[in-house]
Amino acid sequence: MAGRHRKPAPRSLRRAGGALLGLAAVVAIPATASADSGSAAPGPLLTGLIPAGATTVAAPPAVRGPETAVVVLGYGLLPDGSMRPELVHRLQAGYVQALLAPASPVVVTGGNPQQGVTEAAAMADWLVAHGIAPARVHIESAAESTRQNAEFTARILRDIGIRDAVVVTSADHIARARSLFDDAGIVVIAGLTPDQLPALVRQFGP
Repeated sequence: MAGRHRKPAPRSLRRAGGALLGLAAVVAIPATASADSGSAAPGPLLTGLIPAGATTVAAPPAVRGPETAVVVLGYGLLPDGSMRPELVHRLQAGYVQALLAPASPVVVTGGNPQQGVTEAAAMADWLVAHGIAPARVHIESAAESTRQNAEFTARILRDIGIRDAVVVTSADHIARARSLFDDAGIVVIAGLTPDQLPALVRQFGP
């Protein structure tokens, strides 16, 4: 009813919401050009949001439409088929990018099965369990290397009419991944790494 006061949300939820808004700024704020290198550099607000010591290797991803895919690269599973923390962190970054670009298809790529479970299958299950529509998730479960991640994902993207992608992987892997995806004919508009997420997203988010 109009005029009634609403009960404030719990503090933890307010903090989580603020963290997600902060990430939205990270993902959506345009980069500024670096005068000396000619490459894109983060704007001042982005710089303030990225944790100290984080490696920024690309312009922040823009909120894009269905012509841009979100591609999350796999990471070796544990012997029992469960995911290592590093892979969960990659998924958290990809998940938030998928929320901010709700029309974008999501590709998970990685084979190397453990106990009959591939990296891609484990990743897809995690995303669907966290609310991503199954129809958005495309599974590439044959790749056994970063080069194959790129080549096999490129086939999927071409089949569904996608020409570019936001590639999600770890900070020490993103430069190689971008290069190999470029070689495979996919335009990488941005790279996203887990260390670009505000800490509160991990604490209160997915």
